[in-house]
Amino acid sequence: MDNVLIVTGGNKGLGFGLSKEYHKNGYRVISISRSNIQKLYELEQYNCDLSKTETIESVVTEIFSHLDRETTKKITLINNAGDLGTVNTLGNISPEEIEYTIKVNLIAPLVLSSLFIKLSKDWPCKKKIINISSGAAVNPYESWSLYCTSKAGIDMMTKVLSKEQKEIKNGVKIISIYPGIVDTDMQDKVRNTPKEKFKSVQRFIDFYEHGDLFTPKQVAKKIYKLDFEGKLKNGRILDVRNI
Repeated sequence: MDNVLIVTGGNKGLGFGLSKEYHKNGYRVISISRSNIQKLYELEQYNCDLSKTETIESVVTEIFSHLDRETTKKITLINNAGDLGTVNTLGNISPEEIEYTIKVNLIAPLVLSSLFIKLSKDWPCKKKIINISSGAAVNPYESWSLYCTSKAGIDMMTKVLSKEQKEIKNGVKIISIYPGIVDTDMQDKVRNTPKEKFKSVQRFIDFYEHGDLFTPKQVAKKIYKLDFEGKLKNGRILDVRNI
């Protein structure tokens, strides 16, 4: 019997950490990302620019065509890929930049979740969607309007879908996770934003200089452990720092 993980943005950062951790624990890992993953171990890679949301359906349909509903024991989708977006006050962000960030951070996870639910509808296995959200969903940061808004949307999606799926026999469990401050390219981008565009930049520089960032490996291990121990209950919004 197979345990299957489909993860977006599995080529770097937290997505890469999750891919490695789940693969190490016997999962068949399938990554969806714009660029290829580092070939450190065996997994399957599908290239897709998630900002081009019209291309997602064909990719996910292709993935499911290579899976076997009869031999799959667990199937999990991790909506991990995300973009901080343009760090600036909203009046200084172009319509194109707004559209791109909301597509990657919110519309793509909605589309992916919709397809995952539809294509696994009659599968008898355990099914789960893990949304990588952020404390920015509930804590407003000036100049992060796109990121905060999209992550708040992810949390509400989690709440709504969990209610919908609870009513369905063998429905999909949906969870949001706040991974904390992880040492990724996104944090590097934050620290290098000019103070005139992001007033709180020094706070994030301090996190880095004081060694307060989690590594992707640390966070991936925590998420896998919560998953393995059955603590990812339908509809929960968890901050790994509090566990």
